[in-house]
Amino acid sequence: MLDRILITNDDGIDAPGLEVLERIAGELAHEVWVVAPEHDQSGVSHAVSLHHPIRVSERGLRRYGITGTPGDCAVMGACHLMPEAPQLLLSGVNRGANLGLETVFSGTVGGAMTGMLLGIPSIALSQAWTDRAHVRWENAAALGADVVRRLLAIGWSAATCLNVNFPDRPAEDVGPLTLARQGPGLIQGLRVETRTDPRALTYHWISFRRGPRDQGSESDVEALHAGKIVVTPLRYDRTDEEAYAMLAKVLPR
Repeated sequence: MLDRILITNDDGIDAPGLEVLERIAGELAHEVWVVAPEHDQSGVSHAVSLHHPIRVSERGLRRYGITGTPGDCAVMGACHLMPEAPQLLLSGVNRGANLGLETVFSGTVGGAMTGMLLGIPSIALSQAWTDRAHVRWENAAALGADVVRRLLAIGWSAATCLNVNFPDRPAEDVGPLTLARQGPGLIQGLRVETRTDPRALTYHWISFRRGPRDQGSESDVEALHAGKIVVTPLRYDRTDEEAYAMLAKVLPR
């Protein structure tokens, strides 16, 4: 058992996935510290609040709501609210998978990335769904603690966080924990939808365009669609080695 785990999410402190994560963390540590956004922060990536103050509301023993992002929560928890640094940060359990390009936008992954930046071993966890109204939270709840234990036993680089996705399958059909690469995912672009309110004023929604793409045989999308629990190591370094090698032929280093 660990002494202390810090957990956060991007769906908000009242989200069902956070309740699942509390149960998972409770199987792994003597103390579970919950520091989560007061409101939904999906899509905020690694953002931290530099231009407005952060307010904290105490929601119970070692449980806090933050007027900020998952990144803010990681910083506030590890650097301010907890008397001693956490030995592990868990972010999730997200409502919906975080795969491919979606990891760039994900607040759940962003929370784990921020934990990594603070030197804390960090894991993002997400539960895939087909029907948003019927998310199989029981998969993450039943399997999450064992998955985290196995990953902790293996260990990983301090410059890496882990991204775990649970498939939308009946529990008896869930496959093994499988290593996968980050594929391109299902995002094909962004779009703007313009609408008109009752006062004849226009407003806009930004949303993703999604559709099938060639994922490759070792991708996170393909492994999850095959019913496996998928883990992908992620890092901040986004250097494209192929492009770097091409540019290095003509540009000084």
